Amino acid sequence: MAVERKTDLWVYDLIKDAGLGDVLEPEKSSVKEINNALSSSSKRMTGNSGKPEYVGVVNDFVIVIENKADTTFHELKNENEVLDKTPVGITNFAVNGAVWYGINIAEKTNFKKIFGVGVSGNQKHHKITPYFIDERGRYIELDEIETFINFSHENIQTYYIREVLKEDTDKEKELAMILKDAQDLHEALRNFGSIGDQDKPIIVSGILLALSEIEFKNFSLDQLTGDRVKNDGTKIYEAIESSLKRSQVSPTTKLDKVLNQFTIIKDNRQINAEHKELKKSPLKYYTEFLYNNIYVNIRYSKTSEDVLGRFYGEFMSYSGGDGQSLGIVLTPRHITDLFCELLNIGVDDVVFDPTCGTGGFLVAAMHYMLEQTSQEDEFKRRSIRKNQLHGIESQSRMFTIATTNMILRGDGKSNLQNTDFLATNPHKLQEEQFTVGMMNPPYSQGSKENQSLYEISFTEHLLDSMVEGGRVAVIVPQSSMTGKTSFEKNVKENILKKHTLEGVITLNKNTFYGVGTNPCIAIFTARIPHLKTHEAKFINFENDGYEVRKHIGLVETISAVDKREHLLNVWNNQIETTNDFCVETTVEATDEWLHSFYYFNDSIPEESSFEEKIADYLTFELDMVLHNREYLFEKKNDGEEYD
Repeated sequence: MAVERKTDLWVYDLIKDAGLGDVLEPEKSSVKEINNALSSSSKRMTGNSGKPEYVGVVNDFVIVIENKADTTFHELKNENEVLDKTPVGITNFAVNGAVWYGINIAEKTNFKKIFGVGVSGNQKHHKITPYFIDERGRYIELDEIETFINFSHENIQTYYIREVLKEDTDKEKELAMILKDAQDLHEALRNFGSIGDQDKPIIVSGILLALSEIEFKNFSLDQLTGDRVKNDGTKIYEAIESSLKRSQVSPTTKLDKVLNQFTIIKDNRQINAEHKELKKSPLKYYTEFLYNNIYVNIRYSKTSEDVLGRFYGEFMSYSGGDGQSLGIVLTPRHITDLFCELLNIGVDDVVFDPTCGTGGFLVAAMHYMLEQTSQEDEFKRRSIRKNQLHGIESQSRMFTIATTNMILRGDGKSNLQNTDFLATNPHKLQEEQFTVGMMNPPYSQGSKENQSLYEISFTEHLLDSMVEGGRVAVIVPQSSMTGKTSFEKNVKENILKKHTLEGVITLNKNTFYGVGTNPCIAIFTARIPHLKTHEAKFINFENDGYEVRKHIGLVETISAVDKREHLLNVWNNQIETTNDFCVETTVEATDEWLHSFYYFNDSIPEESSFEEKIADYLTFELDMVLHNREYLFEKKNDGEEYD
């Protein structure tokens, strides 16, 4: 009974974590209709009252939960793999009981959508299986989960659409359209303007800046008339300049550096001349396309999606390259958001990305901090945008795109610099008082001839640039954490002398789909030496709920939210878990800082597995005896050998 009680409390913790503590009630419901249904739903089928562990209504869905302390009593199916609905199965097994209550609620109330969830085990070793029951009492089994986050008020409708109806959500449909638009624009840039891959994102971002001047009546599509004296590109360029000045891009050297990248728009004759097929200049066609398909979505988006970065990645993939030759590996949105959560960014943090690319980490951090502030607190919101976001990007084109991206996404471009991070004195950077560091360093740039460009070198330089106690996360190839070369091993040793390794999270190998790298996230506390007794977490998060789909790339499945919530709960010490997911241990510089290095199997074999192994052994022994090889099982004397 005490064990059962512990399971009840653990399940209730999961309910509270999903924000459902005030909704799901123990044993009965404050909704009269549901309570009446339960009053004659005894699991023993006696017609007496039934008392599920938890039941309640989330939006227009009923959630009913049954739990057992032992995973042996998780679910019972008959020989046809159908749920046992006899009193024995319903009474003794968690899933069967949850579905039984769900069917009764469906039959005796007007609720049409019910989730019955069976939970068994404890915090560390457990199973959670949801079933969906419709108004006719028909039920379907859904994939196992780790948390109840998909049943929250915010997520349950999406969960229902994707997992039960098996349809795409509006968000997924919108993403598919964006990807299609990116492909169409790529082809238009190539076909109508012969624009090279590196110049495509510059033209796109420049036009988007020009379009931002429409609301100030300083630019319009009607201005693009194909005038030969003042071509369309010059008009767009002037609007870009106005937009940059309006956004107060400073100092002048920075403004000039950004503007210089956009000269291609007015100087390229082919995109400014009238195209026979289009009956207009390609530039006007691109501008109309971006306004109608992209601009409005970016300008008014409240998410942290790095749209320009996604466009850049799409252009590169369509042209047969992945940017690796430039060291460019754009960070997916779900990773930039995860960084913010892992580092627990607050409204007073000062965030630094020394290899900011298109600005994806900074966009995510800005939105994450702004979401924690009141709309009325304009002073704090202005401080976040102007003072608390810092970035460095060495490549001029990427620096221009990052500046543009930050302007279009609500500012935050004030502290972007176009310089070489590794050549910058870390002690000087410390004066900026960075409390959070986030980085996706250039990949595959280091070599025996130039070892300072290894990803681990960027990591050490970032750590050295932080305030004492600063939190740092980097996404790097797993090889950086193993230390292939003596140089990398020495850097790892230096890092532990000066900084604390908090943990490493092994990621889905397709996180950077098409790039061909196996990534991981390493998390540190800066400028506090790593104590010998300090235990770091090593997590296997390869199964993150993202999968590759043909013609699209990496996409989020319905389980992604649940799996991320589980990861965060483990990272924040809110729950225990098994070693196949997380190992917590002391570390040495010579270790391979990866879950696979420290993992050991701590699972207790089930009795059925033991019996199966014994049966296999006895079968093997009998087979050997039948083949006159019984000597294999005779005990050898010391020093004796068999031929």
